Amino acid sequence: MGRAAEMIGATQSFLRAIGEARLITPLRSEGGHRRYSRYQLRIASRVREIVDQGTPIEAACRIIILEDQLEEAQRINAEHRRTAETEYPTTAA
Repeated sequence: MGRAAEMIGATQSFLRAIGEARLITPLRSEGGHRRYSRYQLRIASRVREIVDQGTPIEAACRIIILEDQLEEAQRINAEHRRTAETEYPTTAA
């Protein structure tokens, strides 16, 4: 956990807080140490950026969740659009 906190320029308590907010759930080693994926570290880094701008940590976590949901919705919409264009191609008049 200390190394992960150092990598993103945060404290261990910051990582614990976003874990408690259930934004990220690190895996545990056999010895009980938290193991963060690169993806989780990117999320934690983004939360830290938002918090550094003055946003409370709980709000920053919610922002990240909403950003992720928006990205997923946009991906699904693009996929549906591609499918519709393939199944129902438009013809030029």
